[in-house]
Amino acid sequence: MSEPLIELKGLTKKFKRDSVELTVLRDINIQVFPGDFIALMGPSGSGKSTLLNIIAGIDRPSGGEMRILDGDISSMSEDQLATWRNRHVGFVFQHFNLIPVLTAFGNVELPLLLTGLSKKERRNHVMTALQLVGLTDRAEHFPRQLSGGQEQRVAIARAIVTDPTFVLADEPTGDLDAESAEEVMKVLAGLNRDEQFRKTIILVTHDPRAAAYASICHHLEKGVLVQREKAVSH
Repeated sequence: MSEPLIELKGLTKKFKRDSVELTVLRDINIQVFPGDFIALMGPSGSGKSTLLNIIAGIDRPSGGEMRILDGDISSMSEDQLATWRNRHVGFVFQHFNLIPVLTAFGNVELPLLLTGLSKKERRNHVMTALQLVGLTDRAEHFPRQLSGGQEQRVAIARAIVTDPTFVLADEPTGDLDAESAEEVMKVLAGLNRDEQFRKTIILVTHDPRAAAYASICHHLEKGVLVQREKAVSH
C-alpha cells in the first residue's frame, strides 16, 4: 500500500470565546491515501468544516500531529501556506463563489493567473477543465446565465484547472436541487475514478445521497470521530 497523502493523529482544535474555551475537534485520527474519495458526515456544528479547513491550512490545529504530503503544514508561515494551497489544493464551496462580472472561462482561468503559463497555455487548461465538467458550450456565459448546477460545475473546473493534489469540497450540493446535486456528484466521482485523473477528494456533506458517491465515510459527532465505514458506491 502507498504512503498516506494525509495523516492526522490525535488532532484537536480549540477556540476561545471570551473566557470560555470550546473544543471543536477532539482526538481525530484519519488517514487519506492517494485516490481516496472520503466523505465527512455529521450534523451542523459537528466540526466537519473545521476539519476540512485544517487540512487546507486555513485553520491551525491546537494539538496532535498532522502530516500532509510528508510535511507538517502547521509550522508554515501564512505566505508559505498560500503558495502550498495554490499548488496542492482545489476548493469547491457550497455557494460557488464565482465572480459575477467574469464569464465561466474567466472564473476558471483565475487560479492560472498566478502561474507563469502563457495566454495560449492558460486557454488550453481552461477549456480542458470545462470539458471535464461538460460545459465547453458555456465558456462565454456569465454566472447569472447559468443554472445552479452549472455554476457549481464551473466552480469544480476552477478547482481542478491547476491539477491540484487533492480536492476539498465543502457541502458542494447544499444549494442545489436533487437533479443538479446528482450531476455535480457524478462529475466529482468521475474525477476520482477516471484512471487519467484519480483525484483524491475529501467531501463534507450532511446529505447521505452525496456521501454515497465516496468510497469511505467518516462520521463526526460533537467533534469526535464516531464511525468509519465503506460508503455505498454508485
